[in-house]
Amino acid sequence: MPVWVNGELIDPAQATVSVFDHGLMVGDGVFETIKIVNGESFALTRHLDRLTLSAQRMDLPEPDVEAIADGIGKVLAAAATNGPAWPLGRIRVTYTSGPGPLGSDRGDQGTTSVVIVGEQKPFPATADVTVVPWPRNERGALAGVKSTSYGDNAKALLHAKKRGGGEAVFGNLAGDLCEGTGSNIFVVRDGRLLTPTLKSGCLAGVTRALVLEWCGAEEADIPVSALYEAEEAFLTSTTRDVQPIRRVDDTELPVAPGPITTKAMRIFAERSAADLDP
Repeated sequence: MPVWVNGELIDPAQATVSVFDHGLMVGDGVFETIKIVNGESFALTRHLDRLTLSAQRMDLPEPDVEAIADGIGKVLAAAATNGPAWPLGRIRVTYTSGPGPLGSDRGDQGTTSVVIVGEQKPFPATADVTVVPWPRNERGALAGVKSTSYGDNAKALLHAKKRGGGEAVFGNLAGDLCEGTGSNIFVVRDGRLLTPTLKSGCLAGVTRALVLEWCGAEEADIPVSALYEAEEAFLTSTTRDVQPIRRVDDTELPVAPGPITTKAMRIFAERSAADLDP
């Protein structure tokens, strides 16, 4: 299965990125994960728009999204020639500042762009989540940026899995609910479907935005404690769509999925099947 690196389709065994690349050295890059449904990308325009926005917010050169989109098409076409399309897959687009010195200063040798595809195993029907003790800094330079600086997420997810959780959930410095390591979160309170505002420091998830548009959800400041008391709750992400939350730490929620979550799952499935680039 070839990968695409800086405009070329290459066998993975032959693909190289400089050991001085700042994406590796200091996490100086951004990325996107895009769902593949029966061999086709989902919401590609939104994902490439967000890649551009993340790059702008990190003061990286603007990515050539037309070239990246062409690379995605070529990698998907190559994947299709290697056998039947996966029922569900993922595209990983990584964009870094390129090779640089041994420190935080950026280099001047040009950026690095990589496209990889692979199969995505379905998530469980419901999620158990663990609230981690490390808050997101909603005022930080990388708040809301899909950066390759993912060390805090890796640590948090390991923490959650050691405690039986499938996803870790962060609060923020204000004590409000923020996001998961790779997901946004929605809760039902008094019959209203709510999700944290972008000012909470959460990522502007593509699936989050579609649920807001399609399912009548509202943005609000939500204290972390409200997650334990929610009537229903669910996670959203590119590869999980809408996933009901069954348990928060040791607290089992009343129902998973509840009626509002079930409706959101149905609407999302119907709308996303009708339009692959909403």
